[in-house]
Amino acid sequence: MTVQDVQMADLIRAGDRRALARAITLVESARADHRAQAVALLSDLGRGRQALRIGLSGTPGVGKSTFIEAFGMMLTGQGLRVAVLAVDPSSARSGGSILGDKTRMEQLSRDPRAFIRPSPSQAQMGGVARRTREAVALCEAAGFDVVLIETVGVGQSETMVAEMCDLFILLMAPAGGDELQGVKRGIMEMADIILVNKADGDLAPAASRTVADYAGALRLLRHRPQDPEGFPKAMPVSAYTGAGLDRAWADMRHLADWRRANGHWDRRRSEQAAHWFAEEVRQGLLSVLNREPARGLMRALSEDVAQGHKTPEAAASELLPLLGR
Repeated sequence: MTVQDVQMADLIRAGDRRALARAITLVESARADHRAQAVALLSDLGRGRQALRIGLSGTPGVGKSTFIEAFGMMLTGQGLRVAVLAVDPSSARSGGSILGDKTRMEQLSRDPRAFIRPSPSQAQMGGVARRTREAVALCEAAGFDVVLIETVGVGQSETMVAEMCDLFILLMAPAGGDELQGVKRGIMEMADIILVNKADGDLAPAASRTVADYAGALRLLRHRPQDPEGFPKAMPVSAYTGAGLDRAWADMRHLADWRRANGHWDRRRSEQAAHWFAEEVRQGLLSVLNREPARGLMRALSEDVAQGHKTPEAAASELLPLLGR
């Protein structure tokens, strides 16, 4: 590592927010020299500190940003340091993102104990950006106690966030049966806690019915060995009034503590590390194929497939031997 890299690592360990922001920009860069710097930086920082990683997803309009601000303000009020990694969808045409999460979390963004970083998904499947996991590691090294990972939105591909968080929270709105039918089974099976937001005012009775619907669905889906009695569960909250937030946080801590005490925490972290090693290898191999000398052949084979001259399977069988298969 260069002297500059060592200084950045020291600043991150000291909790310097500007250094953390620069480091996240570094790990998100696709430049080869930046990638080498990012790998060296992450290796130097190691895995000493651990934050509670909470993945958060929900349907559009459910109030994810409002919930995160209210929840984050409650946590910082308890003396905790909170990092929010919010992933915004990228345009398939321009590749750009609005990155408006900080403007939607005006109070939390001004809190000295909070750090908010919006990132573009860059067409990455899974509801998270490709380098979100590395950004999480940087936030842990900077001493944050809780890292909230807000995904693009709800759907079958949102399962990727479960491979980088300790708890997965699904935020839903009072809706009843129609909403329940619209939620994919895969993401329901991953949820540790379902929070029915907007449980206030005229919507309070509907929220109670929706909680009962989700609780029944969760009982039918599964009880995992890493769950204590009563989990997964559904409960009402209101980001507007703050009702239920303290109870939700208490249940999150109880679940995390139970998993630590029973060995599930370390085992899950190890499984996640192995998953991301395999994912990094897959992405690296694809990057190799997109560079010379394979680049010309890959483009030619792609054209043959598009024109119907070859099947995808036949074209792949020509290309894969280049990797020693």
